Amino acid sequence: MQVRFLIDEKSTGSDKLLIGWTVLPSGARHDKHRHPNADEFFIVVQGSGFIYTDTGREPSVQGDVIFTPRGHWHGFDNTGKEDVVLVWGWSGAGSLEAAGYEIPPEGY
Repeated sequence: MQVRFLIDEKSTGSDKLLIGWTVLPSGARHDKHRHPNADEFFIVVQGSGFIYTDTGREPSVQGDVIFTPRGHWHGFDNTGKEDVVLVWGWSGAGSLEAAGYEIPPEGY
């Protein structure tokens, strides 16, 4: 998985907004996690797979826009044959430290 911060506190001084770019190769997964201090959106620019949320798993394809409120679990599983490219962002935080990053308890 490749992750790149495009707009963040370190590069631009933005302390309430972060925009990033992620490439998930075929078969890769960004495990379920949550950000207690930031809302997050994803735009699926390329590829397909499944988005994980608090309520389960849903198919996701190119062009989908997904919103995850702060504190809600989410993740992405690339089940397609090509790379998944995601543009994503956080509202309310300009860094990973400010957004927070929590993984689910074992067995969740």
